[in-house]
Amino acid sequence: MNTADQAVLAHHHAAATMWGRGGKHYDEVSFAVSDALAHAAHRLNARPGERILDVATGTGWSARNVARTGAAVTAVDISQELLAAARELSGHIRPAIAFREGDAECLPFEERAFDGIISTFGVMFAFDQAKAADELARVCRPGGRLALTTWAAEGSVAEFFGIIAQHSDAPPPPVSPLAWGDPTHVEKLLGKAFDLKFERGLSNGYHRSTEDIWELYTRSFGPLKQLVASFPAVRVDQLRRDVDAYHRRYAVPAGLHVKREYLLTIGRRR
Repeated sequence: MNTADQAVLAHHHAAATMWGRGGKHYDEVSFAVSDALAHAAHRLNARPGERILDVATGTGWSARNVARTGAAVTAVDISQELLAAARELSGHIRPAIAFREGDAECLPFEERAFDGIISTFGVMFAFDQAKAADELARVCRPGGRLALTTWAAEGSVAEFFGIIAQHSDAPPPPVSPLAWGDPTHVEKLLGKAFDLKFERGLSNGYHRSTEDIWELYTRSFGPLKQLVASFPAVRVDQLRRDVDAYHRRYAVPAGLHVKREYLLTIGRRR
């Protein structure tokens, strides 16, 4: 049985530290992909009074999107720093969102506790994907709904993560988080518990320049911020050259128009 004492599993401690490095600034990353987050909230279609869970809430952007419908939202994350930011940024929301520390592989809730579950570029980063998928099914009531946005298995975000991986000394995960962007893989994870439908989406981000987006990521995006903090200057310069070259491909007269492909999974619990 899951308990609140099992908030974050040991193999996620390093990830919690990494993602938490962005703190309150991580909300800027959510703003940059807010069209994709809104897509998931619209498809979840929460109703007043429904019990909704946001898994890996970050700074609470999707939790706030759902709470605006009048739903009773609970939001979990493995990072205490992000949860502190989420509470601060969501203080004005009514009904109030319940934020708590929790791991996607070991959710601290009873079976069938929620009418709907949302996770926007969150649950896809769980270490054990099968356990995380099982937990989504366990806490969703029969007839309940699911909305997940996950980065596409191939495309611009996959390439960006590839650049970070090339510069990182960390071992790769057993299964890439980007596997969640493949409908066939998602069917294997969730298809026994949910009737699934899929929509492809394209998130549009707008930035002034390569300098502007570099400053955004190194201030707000935990994985890149951690690399920069741990590298000597020469390695930071090499990393920045690759990141800048990647973003220059999205140059338009007004600055940068970065296009990021994603998959929206819509489910109904059997």
